[in-house]
Amino acid sequence: MRTNFSLAQLADNRISEANDIFRSCVHCGFCTATCPTFVLLGDELDSPRGRIYMLKDMLEKDKAASANIVKHIDRCLTCLSCMTTCPSGVDYMRLVDQGRARIEETYTRPLPDRLLRLILTYVLPNPRIFRLSLYGAKLARPFKSLMPGRLKGMIGMAPKSIPKASGVNRPQVFPAQGPRVKRVAILNGCAQQVLRPAIDEATVRLLTRHGCEVVIAEGSGCCGALTHHMGKEDDAKAKARANVAAWTREMDGEGLDAIVINTSGCGTTVKDYGHLLRDDPDWAEAAAKIGAITRDITEFMAGIPLKLEETATPKPLVAYHSACSLQHGQQVRDEPKALLKQAGFEVREAAESHLCCGSAGTYNLLQPDIAKKLQERKVGNIEALETEIVAAGNLGCMVQISTGTDLPVVHTAELLDWATGGPEPNPLRR
Repeated sequence: MRTNFSLAQLADNRISEANDIFRSCVHCGFCTATCPTFVLLGDELDSPRGRIYMLKDMLEKDKAASANIVKHIDRCLTCLSCMTTCPSGVDYMRLVDQGRARIEETYTRPLPDRLLRLILTYVLPNPRIFRLSLYGAKLARPFKSLMPGRLKGMIGMAPKSIPKASGVNRPQVFPAQGPRVKRVAILNGCAQQVLRPAIDEATVRLLTRHGCEVVIAEGSGCCGALTHHMGKEDDAKAKARANVAAWTREMDGEGLDAIVINTSGCGTTVKDYGHLLRDDPDWAEAAAKIGAITRDITEFMAGIPLKLEETATPKPLVAYHSACSLQHGQQVRDEPKALLKQAGFEVREAAESHLCCGSAGTYNLLQPDIAKKLQERKVGNIEALETEIVAAGNLGCMVQISTGTDLPVVHTAELLDWATGGPEPNPLRR
């Protein structure tokens, strides 16, 4: 793709990066075949190629974001399926991140949209406030039909029962069972510890059972993905610095072999901390080191022989859902399925496994109509497998799928924990 940035524009590192990305695009259109919004809507502007043209025009001409570009960039799920498909290696993720930052800087959204985004960025990353909001949603559920559209959707997605806070989700060290083989930190994050603390509990049991000392570092917390994908770069960088500082203290102390993430959306962001903080001389090197040792839980466990035990009940037939952030964002595809098969589960993968379920962080709250169509498509493909349970590696996907099916939905780590001596998972039912 030909570009026409001035030398003055190219002196800006962000524009220089965007220029290189634009120039790598050869207009082939392969990305359109695997883009969920293009598949659903058939609009070129709702494809990666169309969005690239709009972003190029906005950045080249140094224009403020228009309502039209905001509409089509907002519709992007950031599922990154296009990056898996692209034969030219176009780094769409970083390009659309730039576009969202420009929108945040130059476009004034309608007041209801601003208020909704403010609520999401304030509530979701804060476990205490998020927990209180869920109790409020539970009280409001009988009046859901009276609520405006997106608020109605938010109340509908709130769980009917709210798990008790877990003792796992506070700074501490869990000793390895038997000789210590590795020392790792895990991210206890934000929404997951409220909605499904059993995932972190299963992860700790799984790791310690396999000789890992597990650290919940003081000062670690929300990864920043939520605000980053809303274009709020300063907030995302602040959260990244907090995590980098917390884990660097552990690295400089007793050391860390890995940072293990059990929510793939967070893992994609943490692995990219080096790029997020690349222009910060005080943090760039440390952030790159953190990103380099970050692993998804299945990616990490793939290098450790499983200590399998017989379960009291027969293992269910599993439909494996590959989260976009895991298969496209991190390029981790085979490890989860291989581990489940090694653990004795029969695993099936649904048709169109490359297409997003519609969760995509806060997408199902901000774009509920498109998200609902993607959910129905995903659930239909999963139910066609005639399996007994669904496994996934990302909380957002688990919630999204579970609200559309009666099949129980669990985390991959919960099944691995069960197969190696842990309790049978309590399936996520709605």
